[in-house]
Amino acid sequence: MRVHAPEATLLASVGKQVLSVRADAAPFETPSGELIPPDAWLDRGQLSWLTRDGALLGLLWSEEAAVPEGAVEVLTLLLSAASAEGANREADMLITQLPAPTAWLNADLVFRQVSRTFLELFGFHGPEVVGQPLQTVFPGREDLVHSLTLAASGRASHLADEYALVPDRSAAATVAAGGTGAAGTASAGTGVWLRGEARPYFGGASAGVLWTVQDVSGERQEAARLTALLDGLETPLALLTDTGTVLAASTGLSDLAPATAPAIVGTPLWTWPCFADLPSELVRDLVRVAASGGAANGDVPLVSGGTLPLALRRSTAPGLLVAAGLSGRGMGLQASSSVVAQVLALSDAATILLDHAGRAQLVSEQAAQLVGLDAAKLLNLSLSRVLGELGVRLHTPEGDPLSIPDLRTLNLPLIRELLVVRPDGVARHMEVRATRVEEGSKPGTLLVLRDLTALRRAQAKMKHDARHDALTGLPNRPGLREHLAASATPKTGAVVCLDADGFGALNAALGRTACDHLLIQLAARLNDLAGLHGGLAARLADDTFAAHLPDLSADEAVHAIQATLQLPLRSGRRDVSLTFALGVAHLPADMTADAALADAEIAMQHAKRQGRAQTSAFHPGLRASVAEAYELEDALRGAIAGEQFTLLYQPAVRLADGQPFSAEALLRWQHPTLGTLAPSRFLPLASRSDLIMQVGDWVVQEALRGRAAIRASVPKHLDWRVSVNLSLEELRRSAGLEHLMPLLAQQGAPDIEVSAGSLLDHSQDTLGLLEQLRTHGARLIVDDFGDGASSLTALTRFPLSGLKLHPTLTARLPNDERSLTLVQATIDLAHRLNLHVTAVGVETQEQLGVLRDLGCDAAQGYAITPPLSADALGLWLAER
Repeated sequence: MRVHAPEATLLASVGKQVLSVRADAAPFETPSGELIPPDAWLDRGQLSWLTRDGALLGLLWSEEAAVPEGAVEVLTLLLSAASAEGANREADMLITQLPAPTAWLNADLVFRQVSRTFLELFGFHGPEVVGQPLQTVFPGREDLVHSLTLAASGRASHLADEYALVPDRSAAATVAAGGTGAAGTASAGTGVWLRGEARPYFGGASAGVLWTVQDVSGERQEAARLTALLDGLETPLALLTDTGTVLAASTGLSDLAPATAPAIVGTPLWTWPCFADLPSELVRDLVRVAASGGAANGDVPLVSGGTLPLALRRSTAPGLLVAAGLSGRGMGLQASSSVVAQVLALSDAATILLDHAGRAQLVSEQAAQLVGLDAAKLLNLSLSRVLGELGVRLHTPEGDPLSIPDLRTLNLPLIRELLVVRPDGVARHMEVRATRVEEGSKPGTLLVLRDLTALRRAQAKMKHDARHDALTGLPNRPGLREHLAASATPKTGAVVCLDADGFGALNAALGRTACDHLLIQLAARLNDLAGLHGGLAARLADDTFAAHLPDLSADEAVHAIQATLQLPLRSGRRDVSLTFALGVAHLPADMTADAALADAEIAMQHAKRQGRAQTSAFHPGLRASVAEAYELEDALRGAIAGEQFTLLYQPAVRLADGQPFSAEALLRWQHPTLGTLAPSRFLPLASRSDLIMQVGDWVVQEALRGRAAIRASVPKHLDWRVSVNLSLEELRRSAGLEHLMPLLAQQGAPDIEVSAGSLLDHSQDTLGLLEQLRTHGARLIVDDFGDGASSLTALTRFPLSGLKLHPTLTARLPNDERSLTLVQATIDLAHRLNLHVTAVGVETQEQLGVLRDLGCDAAQGYAITPPLSADALGLWLAER
C-alpha cells in the first residue's frame, strides 16, 4: 500500500475477517464484517474491484488520484496469496510480479523466486538463479551473505551502497554485481550505484528472506552535482538520503565539526561530532519527520556551545532530503548571488535576499507562497514598501498589530516570531531570521522565513486537549481547576459533583457506544445549565461530572442540577432514566479552586455510600470522616503483620442434646488507639483493595489453628468444626483461596458461611469455587437467611449443607404468631432439602425451647454463651 497506493484505502477479505487498510494507519476489522463499500465510495473517487477466478477479494478506493493499474494487480496477487489454498503458488507468482528488483530466498539462502526486474537488472535468466545458493550466484560476496544471514535470523538489515557494472539493457550481457554472474562471461555494462535491503519474509507456508535492490545512481549524481556546488560555501547545507545518510555537505557545515573529527559524508547526520549528546536524538527525529514529508525544524545543541537552527525538507528529487542550517559564521556569504540562489532553491528554504538598499534580489518560491505574493512583484523593489502597499499586515503572536519596519534600520542578527496576514486574509505564524550577508562590496540582508502555523496549531490543540475531554468536549479536571483559579475576580457560588448510579452495569447492558451517546447528552445539559448561570461544566472521569454555578447557593445549585437531569436521556429508540449521587460545596471568595472541588467530591463520595439518588452537602465533618477512613485503611496494612487481629468464637449447640459441635470464627481488630473494632468498621475499607484477600487468608489460617488446638486439647471433640465468613467476592478475587489449597488439602478446609444475598450470583465460576472447597471438607452454609435479598432457587443450585436463620427471625419468638409460622415454614423447607438449620441470635432459654419444639437443629447466641477467645473456648468446652 505504501509503495503502490499510498493515498488509497483497501477493504479486503482476509480469512474470516474484513479489514480496512491504509498506508498511514494500522489495519482494523470493519464493524459490519462484510465486503461492502461505504456509501461515500460510491458517491465520489475511484473504486477498483479486486477479483480472482470470479471471487471478490477486496475493494480499492482513492478519493483524489486514480489508483495505478499496477497497484490493483499486485494487491490482487497478494490477497490471493493470503488464502490457504495454493498459498505457495500464489506467493511465488507475487514475487515475480513485483516492480522492484526483488529476490525471495529460503532460510538456507537458496533462491526460491525472483522478480523479472531482478533478472533484468543483473542480466540473469530464471533457471540460473532459482534453486541456486546465494554464494553460487554471487561468488565472493561475503558482505552480502552476512547481511542476508542476519535477515534469515529475524533481523532486517540495510546493505551499504555499492558501485556495480550491470548489463546494458539493450545487450544480452550477464555480468552480476561485483563480478561475473552464473550465466556466462563478463562483458562491458553500465556502472550504477545499488542500494539493498534484506528483511525476514513469510510467504505462503514458508519463511525466508526478501532482498530488494534499488538503483540510486540518480541520487548519487545529484549528490556529486551538489558537492561541487557546495564546495567553499559557508552556509551550513547538506544533502541526505531519506534514511539520514549524508551524501554531500557544504564547507560551512563541515567546519562546524572539530578538526580531528571523521568526515561527515557517508555517515548518518545525527552522528556528526559537532552535535552535543551523540547520537543526537533531535536530529534523528528531524530526519524522520522530513522523510515522511513533513516540515522539520529545530535548534540543535552544538558541542562547542550554542545551537544550530536546522531545517530539513524533502528535495524535489525522490529519496533525498536537504538539511539547511543558519549560524553566525555561516551567514557571512562570500559566494555570488547566483550560487546562493541555486543553493537556496535546492534546500527548499523560504528565503529572501535583500541588497544594501533593502531591495529584494532573490525571493524563493517558498517565501513568496508564505506571504501570499508573486515573487516577481517583489524583485528589485523595497520589500517593506511593497509588503505594505500590497496589503500584507503584521501582528504579534498574541494578535496585536505591528507596523512593517524598515529592514535597513534593524539591529541584526534578529529572530522574531510574527503573525503575518496575507492579502487573501490567511494568517500564518512565521519565524523570521534576519542576518547580514556580504554581497559584493556592500552588506545585504538574508531573511529566512519559517512557517510555524502547523506547529502553533498543534501546540494550541495539545493545550486544548490537555484541558478538555475528548468525548464530550467539556473541560476536564485541569480545565475546571484552571477556570476556578484564573480570574481577576474571586470565584463564588457553588461547585457540584455528580456521579451516575450503576453506570458500569448500564455499559454492559447497552454497550459502550450507546453509553457514550448518553454521556454526550448529559454533558450538553450540564453545559447549557452552567452557561445559563455564567459558570462552567466539566467531565472529571468516566461518568463523573462537575459544574460551577457562580450565582447560585448550594441548595439552589442542587435543585437546578436535579431539574436538569430529571428527564430521561435518549439511547436509540429507548428512554434511559439515570439517578445520580450529588455532592455540593459552597465556594466562598477566599477558598482555593482545589479545595472547593475537593470538598464537592468528598460530599459526592459520601452520597454514593448512602445508596442511589442521594445528595450530600459538604461540611467539615465529612472531611474528618474521609481522613479517618484513610488513616484506618493505612493502619490496616500493618495490622496483620503487627498481630493486631484476633478471633473470637461463637459456639453452636445441638438442640437435641445440648452438646456443642462447632463455632463461628468472629474477626476483631485490636487497634492500638481505637480499641477493639468490629469487622463492620474496617472490612468495607479492606474490600476496596487487595487487603481483603490478606485479611481472608489470615482468618482461614487462624481458624484452622484454633480448630486443631480444640481437637488436640479436648478429647471429646475430635470432630470439632469451625466456620468462617467469606463473601463470594473474596473467593473470586483470591481465586477460591488457590494459594491456600495445599494447606486445606492437608488439614481440611473450614466450613464456609456465605451471605444469602451473595448467592444471587449464579455464575459457573462461583459454583466451581464452592465445589473445589467442598472437596477439601468444607461445609457450605447460607448465613443470614430470611432477611434482605435471597433466592430460594439458590438452595438447590449451590452445593449447600445448611443455613443459618437471620437473628430477626428469632427475635420475636415465642410470642409473635407470624414469626413463629415463618420460622416453622423455613425449617420445614430446609429439612425437605436436607439442609441443617441453625438459629442465630438466640437470647433466652424460652427461645431455645421453642426452637427445639419447632425442629431446629442447632442454635447459637448469648443464651448459650457470648463469643469467647480461643483459650476461653477450650475451658468452656472442657467444663461441658
